[in-house]
Amino acid sequence: MQKNIVIIGNGISGITAARHLRKLSDHKITVISAETDHFYSRTALMYIFMGHMKYENTKPYEDFFWEKNRIGLVRDFVEKVDPAKKTLRLKTEGTLSYDVLILAVGSKSNKFGWPGQDLDGVQGLYNYQDLENMERLAPTVNKAVIVGGGLIGIEMGEMWMSRGVDVTFMIREKEFWSNVLPNEEASMVSRHVVEHHAKLLKETELDSILDNGNGRVKGVKTKTGETIDCDFVGLTVGVSPNTDFLKDSGIEMERGIMVDPYFRTNQPDVYAIGDCAQYREPVPGRRPVEQVWYTGRMHGETVAQTICGNESRYQPGLWFNSAKFMDIEYQVYGTVWNQVRDGEKHLYWEHAKGKKSVRIIYDAANGSVTGFNLMGIRYRHEVCDRWLREKTHITEVLANLREANFDPEFYDTHEQDIIDLYNRENPEDHVKLKRKKGLLAAIFG
Repeated sequence: MQKNIVIIGNGISGITAARHLRKLSDHKITVISAETDHFYSRTALMYIFMGHMKYENTKPYEDFFWEKNRIGLVRDFVEKVDPAKKTLRLKTEGTLSYDVLILAVGSKSNKFGWPGQDLDGVQGLYNYQDLENMERLAPTVNKAVIVGGGLIGIEMGEMWMSRGVDVTFMIREKEFWSNVLPNEEASMVSRHVVEHHAKLLKETELDSILDNGNGRVKGVKTKTGETIDCDFVGLTVGVSPNTDFLKDSGIEMERGIMVDPYFRTNQPDVYAIGDCAQYREPVPGRRPVEQVWYTGRMHGETVAQTICGNESRYQPGLWFNSAKFMDIEYQVYGTVWNQVRDGEKHLYWEHAKGKKSVRIIYDAANGSVTGFNLMGIRYRHEVCDRWLREKTHITEVLANLREANFDPEFYDTHEQDIIDLYNRENPEDHVKLKRKKGLLAAIFG
């Protein structure tokens, strides 16, 4: 029987669900979004602002794709969801009914009640409207203060610096993103930010945002009373699920919309995927809310299977992520905390120039690897994933480290330096390594 499936949100999770529903069924599919007419790559926002891409280049599918595949698009804002009646109230289009509802409503930038946080020139960076607002303000921005350290903050800072704007980062931590990165990597990013001629105020908290008298930001005040003049304030202190409109819907929420391993909510025929979903029972080693592009894509594929009768439990595999801190590429595979945990050991190597590092985490008792943290060096995803899944011993990993290296052909390689460090820190294992037949021939020569 054909169902009327409505998806709220046209980000990676919602659109992936729509595409796979169409592949698997003849159901009626409608996607509602108040952001843009068509799906685009949200990760490309910074490149549009920096002039590397145009908006039309960020759309993975031609505009005719949606009609051709019988996926209806509605540009509107959903004001209310009524699961009992299976209806939605839209801002301009009235009431819309559904048989199955998928909530893929993403996130919104965090605000924490700072005085002046709603002034013109104060914003986060999450959606296309944020980009449009930055473009509107750009001709009048000479100085920007970015509040918060992290991936969104570094992107926003780099965007403004590409326009010749004087950028100051304000972070509460001792080093940049040290609530996620171990101290050595966080220190590396901090140095890198300053080398790119940005100011970095560490262990500094925002007190208030100052009004120029006409509703526009003129500066910020810190908790210590210091005033910093600026024309723009970026609030990049994380994001949270965009669920305010669901407040009285009866859909259970904590930080996000509570879901089971099949993305079912507590309401019949209502599912939640992507940034807004919160797992009741997180997969071991994973967070309850995962606001990452690739997990959103997996959510969309998984929920489509379940809705079409092939119940599929979410099985995300091992955690990974990648990004760039200006010129330094960052990769993480497996479990990497910002501090050493009981029962684990860390092998940390850093290049003398301070712009490359490799951190390998392994079990102190049995030597099996549990995580990789890489800065300025790229490893192959499939190799790291295999080592982690197979719980490969640290000595085996080191013996075959060249297999993982994904840097271009003429880049310097550092496997020998990493092995030498391990042998200095673990002299007993040095003998064991050398005795492994042929494994180290290419390394120890």
